[in-house]
Amino acid sequence: MKCRPNCGACCIAPSISSAIPGMPDGKPAGVRCIHLTDDYKCAIYDHPDRPRVCDLFKADPAVCGVDRDEAIILLGMLEDGDLKNELSTLYQPPNNEPPQQR
Repeated sequence: MKCRPNCGACCIAPSISSAIPGMPDGKPAGVRCIHLTDDYKCAIYDHPDRPRVCDLFKADPAVCGVDRDEAIILLGMLEDGDLKNELSTLYQPPNNEPPQQR
C-alpha cells in the first residue's frame, strides 16, 4: 500500500520517543509533528536526521484503514495497545493452539 495523499496520520497519532529535529524529546501521541506540512507531507522525509521509526513505518491497510480518520483511530489504538489486543482476540489458531513465536 502506498501512503494516501493528505493523510499524515502516522505523523500525528503515534508517539515518537526518539529525537526529531526541533523536537529533542520526540513527540507524544496525538501531537502533530512539527515537520508535517500543511498538505500532510513530511518536510524531512529525505533528511538524514529523520527518526528511524518514521523510516521503518510502512503504510498498511491494517493500520491505515480506508481513510485518514480511520487511520488516526487505528494508529491511536495501536499506540494504546488496544489494536494488538483486539487482533489477538479475533485470531484463533487452528485447534485453539497458542500462536507460535517467530
